[in-house]
Formats: sequence, structure tokens, C-alpha cells
Amino acid sequence: MARWEFKLPDIGEGVAEGEIVAWSEGVAVGALVQADQALCEVMTDKATVTITSPKAGRLLELGGNVGEIIKVHSKLVVLELDGAAPTDAPTPVPVAPAAPAATPARPEPAATAVGDIKETLPGMARAPVAAPAPAPRPAGYFSDKPLATPATRQLARELGIDLRLVAPSGPHGRVTSDDVRAWSATAPEAAASNTATAPSPPASPAQARAPQAIAPHVGAAGEPLEERTPLRGVRKKIFEGMSRSMHTAAHFTFVEECDVTALKALRARLRPGAEKQGVKLSFLPFIVKAVVAALKKHPSLNSAYDEATNEIVRRKYINIGIASSTDAGLMVPVIKDADRRSILDVAREIQRLADATKEGKVKADDLSGSTFTITSLGQQGGLFATPILNFPEVGILGVHQMKQKPVVKDGAIVIGDVMLLSLSFDHRLIDGHVGAAFAYEIIGFLEDPDRLVLEMA
Repeated sequence: MARWEFKLPDIGEGVAEGEIVAWSEGVAVGALVQADQALCEVMTDKATVTITSPKAGRLLELGGNVGEIIKVHSKLVVLELDGAAPTDAPTPVPVAPAAPAATPARPEPAATAVGDIKETLPGMARAPVAAPAPAPRPAGYFSDKPLATPATRQLARELGIDLRLVAPSGPHGRVTSDDVRAWSATAPEAAASNTATAPSPPASPAQARAPQAIAPHVGAAGEPLEERTPLRGVRKKIFEGMSRSMHTAAHFTFVEECDVTALKALRARLRPGAEKQGVKLSFLPFIVKAVVAALKKHPSLNSAYDEATNEIVRRKYINIGIASSTDAGLMVPVIKDADRRSILDVAREIQRLADATKEGKVKADDLSGSTFTITSLGQQGGLFATPILNFPEVGILGVHQMKQKPVVKDGAIVIGDVMLLSLSFDHRLIDGHVGAAFAYEIIGFLEDPDRLVLEMA
């Protein structure tokens, strides 16, 4: 018998860790697993991936519990194998949909990481959540270099908390988000006990808004009147992403009307031809191409801010994210190289991504790499809204419901098809007049779609 440690393989570009959202059925210590059998579901910033076992054997250890964070190349499971130890001969490296995986320093049997956005994610079962008990507060720093995930560090920054003062409760001495919240809830007492040996965390308005526990409510017979569900999986990623965007970028929103009467007529003329080719032609492909044309004239809107290097990154490629609602939460599938596609090809790609997202089969690569995002509520578009940036992008377009309204044309009042566009920008990088000029560029293309066709690459 040989003991063999299987490590979490590379699962996408820039992905360093993931959350275990569910162990597969039958996967437990002592159980037998077969080669290529699904071991667990791991949620990353890009997608949910299914990790399969590259070998058959008996499970001796699991590398973490549901809800825990596990790093790439750290222990996922330990297997007891029949026969000799694994050979050192070269074998295929792990493959993830988002990008070719890097070759491990020591060759290991291949493992698969298959992109799988679930409509109802594993690990989302309802369960009572006990409030975390405050960690003990010995004097001084617990560590000069505390271990914590990026999400935990972001939470600590938002609350104005020095992570060195927080007692870790996670595996291998990791400070968890619950540790930070528990410290924040008792911050005045904790700060007082540490003043003799360590500086107190900087005071901030966020500390005055420390998280408060919601007291449970029960009925007359003692039955709970509330239902609690752990914040996990896709919803947790949305929660963290939205918080990061709102607390990092300086949002400003610009709203204007757009008369799409001519666009509606053009779509009606082109729609039968598109249907003959099996393509459903909505208004969205025209909006995508209008955004692409406007980005070419205002390339600063196709930029991002690299926090690690303090640099503005201006992209020379245009990938348009389309925010889509699913049962699991908000997804942003991406139309790659939108500037090189025709309107018909954009429509075909939108349809492919929409079907894959709805069926839970969208790949991780389809959810990464956007440079600008469009969000639309379709028939539920309302009057207007203030969209939140898809960080680290510097602009986002919100498209709202098309309505018939009186408009003035050639000095006469006529009925036109009008919709409102709301655009949000990162005011740190995009000045107000630049954002307004970009908005009017999009409006100009949509109100005069013949011009859009002429300027298409």
C-alpha cells in the first residue's frame, strides 16, 4: 500500500485559492474512490469547478471542510493506493477551462477541473449558523505577518482593523472573516487590553458601524420565525465583489434618454435574415457594437487600475461582459474580441453564453477577461438605475426598458421609442466630461444605426 497526497490543481488564470462548497456524494474518510470520480466542488472568483480524482484508492484524509478556503497546490485529499508508489514519469498536467495550467514542479497524474456554474449550487443547504464566539484577546500582536485570504483582508480594511491584533481561529493560524467580525464587535475592550504593547487600529467610521448580530425571533410555541442560510458559493462571491467595488471605486452615474426608433426599424428589417441562420436578433448586439465603437473613440473607458503596481492598464482588446441573472446569482459571461465580430456573430455568441449560463454549463473562461460591462433588466428595466462597476473596470452601461414617449422631430411632436441609458464611471480615473462624451457617443450610434454599420470594423 502507498500513501499519496493529491493537491488542488491550477484552476484558472490568476486563481490562487478556492472555497470548498461541497464534497461529492460518497466522498468521506474510509471510502473508496475511482479514477475520474468527482471529489468536490470548488468555488473561485471565476466559476465553480468540479475536481476529480486522478487515481483510484481509499480516502485517508480530506483537505478541508465545506466553506473553508484551500490554496492551489495545497493538500486536497490523501489516498491509500494499491501497488507501488506513483511513477515519476511525465504525465499530462491539470487542465482548467480558464487558461492552460502551469506545469507542476514535480510531475503528478492529471486531474480535471471542469467549469460548472450550477443553477442550485451544492453547499447551499439551509443550516442554522451559530454566532462566532469572540476570540481571546492576549496582549500584543498575535503575528507580525498574519495569514488571511484577500476577502478577509478587505473586510479588515473596511472596518479599520489591524489584522495583527486579531486572534486567528482558522487552519494553520489563518485569520478568518468571522475572527475579524468578532474582534470588531468587542473592539473597544480589545483595544484597551492591547494599548500597552501594540498600537490600536486606526479609528474610522466603519468601526462605529461594527456588525451587529440579529437577535433570533421565535413563536409562542418556541418555533423559529426565521430561516438562516450560510453565505456561500456564488452569492458570497457577488457579496464580496460588490462590496469591494463600492468601497474602492469612486462611482458617479450619468443618465440620458436615447431615441431608438430608427434602431427598432433596422432590427425589424434584419431579423428575418438572422432567423434564417438560426440566430435570435435582439437589441443587445446593436448595443454591444455601439459600445465597442464608442470605446474606440474613448479608449480611457477600456482601462483598469492595477492596485498591486499602482498603474493604469489601457487594454488594446475589447471584451464586453454581459451581466446575466441566474438562479445561483449574477453572472457576467464575456464576449471576447467584440470589436472583431459582426452584429450577427455577436448575437450568436450572446445566445451561446445565455444558453450555457441558464443550463449551468458555462466555462470559467467565458466568465473572465471583460474590459467593459453592459447590464440590462430587459422588460423589468424600470426608469433608470445606478449600476455598480464590475471592478476593476472603470465603466459600466445600464440599459433600461424601451417605452413609447412624445419626442420632437423636425419641429413636430411625434411618438418615438425611447429608453434611458445609465452609465457609471470610476471618477478617480474618468472625468465627468469624458464620461458624458462617451455616453453621447453611444447614444449617437443607437439613434443613427446606419452610422454604426458604416463605422463597424
